[in-house]
Formats: sequence, C-alpha cells, structure tokens
Amino acid sequence: MAELIEITQEEQRTIAVLCGVDIGTFDMNRAMDELESLAETAGADVIAHFVQRSSAFDVATCIGSGKLQELAEFCKNNDVEMVIFNHELTASQMRNIEDATDVTVIDRTALILDIFAQRARSAEGRLQVELAQLKYRLPRLSGLGRALSRQGGGIGSRGPGEAKLETDKRYIRHRIEKLEGQLKELTKRREYAHKRRKKDGVITVAIVGYTNVGKSTLLNVLTKAGVLAENMLFATLDPTARALELPDGRTVMLVDTVGLVSRLPHNLVEAFKSTLEEAINADLILNICDISSDEATEQIKITRDLIDELGGGDIPTITVANKCDILGEETAIMGERTVFISAKTGYGLENLLNAITNALKSTVRRINLLVPYTDGWVLNLVRERGKVFSEEYREDGIYADVLADIRDLESIKKFMA
Repeated sequence: MAELIEITQEEQRTIAVLCGVDIGTFDMNRAMDELESLAETAGADVIAHFVQRSSAFDVATCIGSGKLQELAEFCKNNDVEMVIFNHELTASQMRNIEDATDVTVIDRTALILDIFAQRARSAEGRLQVELAQLKYRLPRLSGLGRALSRQGGGIGSRGPGEAKLETDKRYIRHRIEKLEGQLKELTKRREYAHKRRKKDGVITVAIVGYTNVGKSTLLNVLTKAGVLAENMLFATLDPTARALELPDGRTVMLVDTVGLVSRLPHNLVEAFKSTLEEAINADLILNICDISSDEATEQIKITRDLIDELGGGDIPTITVANKCDILGEETAIMGERTVFISAKTGYGLENLLNAITNALKSTVRRINLLVPYTDGWVLNLVRERGKVFSEEYREDGIYADVLADIRDLESIKKFMA
C-alpha cells in the first residue's frame, strides 16, 4: 500500500496521486520526486506515490490489474481527484485507468504541457505550446475521457478548446498546419536576426540548464534584467536577452532560455526548437546546475545531451555550479572549465565574468588614439562597433581611451598614440 502523504497547505488544491512503473531503465525514486515537483508546480497536492516494479508496461493498464485495483481503492477512500503517471499513456490505457478509478488521469507529458500553457507569455511561446498540445492530443482523442471533455479549468485542461478537439479531428490537423506555418515564419525572422547579429559582430552568451537551477536569477544579478525568478519549475519559458558588460570592456548579449527536465517529451523539443536555437546559435554556452542538488551531475548531462542533439556540441561551454551558498563548500569537480557561484549572494560572479571573457575569442582591443579634429570619422567608427571610455581635448586633437573592433585596427592604426 502506498504511504499517505499529509498536506499542510492551508489552501486545498487538486488532490493527486502519482503512479509509475519501474522497469529498471532509470532511477525511479528520482523520477517520482521530479514528477511530484512538476505536479505541485501545476497546482496539485500530491498525497501518495504508487510504484509497480515490473519487467514491462502492462498493455491494457500500464501498472497491471492488481496494482490498478489497489489504486482505485485508495482513490475512493481518500477523495483523490487526479492520477498522474510518470510515463506516456496510450488512449486505451488512459480510458481503462479512468474507468477503474473514476478520477481524471493524465500522464507526464500532459502535465508538462499544462505547466507550459500556464507559463507562456510571448505570442511565439503560446503558439509553440498549442502546437505541442495538439500533436499530443490528436492520436489520443478516442481515449481522452475526463481530461479532454472537461470545459472548466484544472490541470491538463488548459490550452485549446477541448470540445472542439473532441469532435473535429480535421480541425485539429488544419490548426496544426496553420501553427506550423506561423512558427516557420517566426523561425525565419529569428534566423535573420541571428545572421544580423553575426554581421554586426554581436557576441551572444546563452544560459542553459535544468529548470529551477537559478538561470533567471543569474541573468538578473548580472544585468539587472528584472525577469521573473521564482522557486518553481519552468518559471521562465520565453527567452530573455540583456546586455552584459565584460571586464575587458566588451558588451555581449546574455540570453536566458527555457529550463529543461529529464526525458523532455519529443513534441516539446520539436515545438520549442526555435527557442532552444538561441543556445545553439550562441558564441558561448553557460551550462548551469544546482550544485546543492544530488542530481547536479545528471542536470549537466541532460543539458549537454540536448545541446548535442540540436547540433550545438562544438560551442564552447562553461559549467556554472550555482547555489554554493546552500552547499557550503566546493566538494565536486565537474570538469576543467567549471566556475562555482552563488547567484543569490554574489559569490564567484567576478570569476564567472573573467571566465566568460577568457572563453570568448577576442574581437576587440583596448588602445589609445590621438585623432585630429579633421578626422572625426575615426571616433564615430569606434563608437559604432566598439566603445569610447574617455576623451581629452588637446591642441593637436582628441586623445581617447577606446575599445576598438579588431576589424577596424588597420584603418585607424595611424592614429594610435
């Protein structure tokens, strides 16, 4: 029998039970803990875990008839409103489990999609979420009972209109085509923006990593971006870019990206590919992990694997071990290029900025210029692609301390002081 988990929150939310089948392919305890975090983020209070150990998933019920009966009795006796599975369910499995338990049943993918539907703010983000939801639901229409037919709110019901989904598959296919077309147009614009940045010499540094490891907090503390940074999964869904000045005077664009989880559903990877491309188009990647977590090494691996899958395996990467204030001391070596920080307290941020500076190929050079008053174009050129730190007006011209683009050195070298 599953152990009952007491709820201490004053405000009651959706009462849920988590289920999983341990067939030995991954750490089940860790997976169920992550599922509970996802469920709580979506608005559920988890009161129990049910885990069935088996050599394979049951075709009809996923967990087997015996465990299903035990689950049904538990749901009846504890006023359970929802059962959430740690694996993707088929339409028939979902229907059979709902018939036996008489409660709403969703799986891990639907749960993540629901959280994404809550978090998406930009037009592109909402399009991506809807596309992923439609692709998930289309092959399951015949079996998505309570989760599909409900017209009210609740976990698993957010997003496109459920009544329309249930009655018109042709509408869904047409909507998918339309969404894909809209996203292709947005992707073209994003690709143009990437090319324009490269042409203009804009250097991009992408923050990537597991969800809720402090990516947005790091962006805020380095750039004063003011973006949402909460202790919850997927607090950030849409990418945010802010200017960051490095110790050598260069200004780079720092980009915060959507957080990752283990076994991220394929539809989500595809739907959010354009967003994740902010990382694979970057000049440098900051792979951030929560060093205080037992899963820190796994967090880094999950991010690396996805970046490799998207074609960004050759991009220089710095591993950023965040939350050292919780860990207390540096107890792990996570690769040669690792920086230990606390985005919350500011510890190690200077080391991180120096690491970023050293990792990026130098595109600028700090020099002194003496520019005659008749050659004002020189400082205009420097301002356009570099930076002027100070100017001193002398009899023979303007003496300036500048950061010049190396592409301009040949044309301005005669003015070097």
